[in-house]
Amino acid sequence: MFLLKDPNRTRELIDVIQGKEASDFAIVNASILNVYAGELLEDYSVSVKGEWIAYIGEDASKTIGKHTRVLDASGKVIIPGLMDAHCHLADWIYSPSEFLPYAMASGTTTIITEAIEPFLAMGEDGLLDFLASLEDQPVKVFVTLPAGVSTSKKTELMSRKLLKELLSQDAIVGLGESYWQGVLKNLDVHIPAFQETFAHGKRVEGHSAGAKGEKLMAYAATGVSSCHEPITDQEALERLRLGMYVMVREGSIREDLVPISRIVESGADLRRLILVTDGVSPKDLLEKGYMANIVQKAINCGFDPVQAIQMATINPSTYFRLDTFTGGIAPGKQADMLVVPDIRSIEPELVISRGRIIAKEGEAVVCTRKHNFSSKSLNSVHLERELEGSDFSILVDSGGNQAKVRVIEMVTDLVTRELIVSVPVLDGEIRSDKGEDLLKVAAIDRRYSPGDMFVGLIKGFGLKSGAIASSGAWDTSDIIVVGENGRDMANAVNRIHSLQGGAVVSAGGKIVAEIAAPVFGLISEMPVPRLAKQLQEITAAMKNLGCPLKDPLRTLVTLTGAAIPFLRICEQGLVDIKSGKILGLVVY
Repeated sequence: MFLLKDPNRTRELIDVIQGKEASDFAIVNASILNVYAGELLEDYSVSVKGEWIAYIGEDASKTIGKHTRVLDASGKVIIPGLMDAHCHLADWIYSPSEFLPYAMASGTTTIITEAIEPFLAMGEDGLLDFLASLEDQPVKVFVTLPAGVSTSKKTELMSRKLLKELLSQDAIVGLGESYWQGVLKNLDVHIPAFQETFAHGKRVEGHSAGAKGEKLMAYAATGVSSCHEPITDQEALERLRLGMYVMVREGSIREDLVPISRIVESGADLRRLILVTDGVSPKDLLEKGYMANIVQKAINCGFDPVQAIQMATINPSTYFRLDTFTGGIAPGKQADMLVVPDIRSIEPELVISRGRIIAKEGEAVVCTRKHNFSSKSLNSVHLERELEGSDFSILVDSGGNQAKVRVIEMVTDLVTRELIVSVPVLDGEIRSDKGEDLLKVAAIDRRYSPGDMFVGLIKGFGLKSGAIASSGAWDTSDIIVVGENGRDMANAVNRIHSLQGGAVVSAGGKIVAEIAAPVFGLISEMPVPRLAKQLQEITAAMKNLGCPLKDPLRTLVTLTGAAIPFLRICEQGLVDIKSGKILGLVVY
């Protein structure tokens, strides 16, 4: 699909180089960044035939014919197209076809995305439909397959047969982020999948937040070869020293570029450093842009401009073994290039993907392909019946008027811990207490046993009334809801069911803000600006209800995440991330 396999095309490129055939497109009189040698070649030209680079040198005249399109880029610099080597296109609610124009305008010609979200939501059917949505787009989109780590014990792993079939595809570049604790505790499950991946010559991505010393060594010994979790220069160095590639996140989940940029002072070899987003919100996509902004920030943080560009081109391309055809400007490589003002100003004036101009002056000039998702993908949120407020009652047999319970306590907007408290029991029921900021939280199965749920307690959400729910719960196929009362919790979840996915805020028994996301119950097909506006309305509604969190919806969906410490929730109970055990609410 992406590889240069046609021997006739190889001969055609050679004919262009030798002046026997004219190129289709040439950029002349520019400076070209050679990421292989790490040098800026002045007064150079590049000639393109079809999707491929034929000639690069000081005199392209013999490659230019009467039908060759020639662009004079005097005073400009040509750099390779940028790559985001780790993101989650199914996690930020926008559809690929709506997202890609913004990535293209920001100089991105290659994207590597995780695919765990549609797989958890729908299994093989969801995964295959998601993969189909990424095909035949103006830029290359590769995929890493789900590694099968979840907070819920119900989650089905990918079959060995399907894994083997998909790994044989060019568009699949490896196995996605594999949480270190889950891997080391379940070697019999993960090692066979890793070995299958290695047998296909592909990579296993890592996720080693919190691992160090011998634990990190043991994890590296499994063959995991990258990690995007370091948040300091020392954590990055430790992983580099163990042979890993380090992906530096600069997106909407975390911004780690500034602290990790201190690695420049160490004098370390940076060929295994890669810039990634890990996902960008609609708001940030509109206000900050995408990969060009991140490369620019790396330069502003003190990285040498050549190294910063290498971190978003040849470094990730080499890591994923795509460098035979992309990642740099050279004969036989795909014609993925940007024209920028100079080596320190990553403001794409022209973006070329596979030999075609796809963006000019910050605007996409070609259309993306809108995928028609299957009816099954548009109807994946299942409940056996409409929920009622009483479904969220917490009934206990404490034998008294007090019960000792486990509470999810918010430490930061993402990190939680276990809090043990005694709470009053009234008529056999534990109730939320907004005065103590003690709210109800529930995870509801929408796939395996629709309607099965666990109701717990959470502290630190700050909600004074109402409820918020989402079908985009991380690492599960659950609906997640936090609320001050059962009526609004039920109302929000029922609305998500009728929308077939999305996020909803309910207050006083009425819906006050919502986003419909019917594709896998995760993705909206609305334009990015409208989506950003509705997300802002969700945040504003939550603020009006007393929630102080910066991004309440993002905090909500991470409550089921299998890799963020320390106490999480799924439809079966509370989850101790360190031990992997499912815990009950009441402590006996």
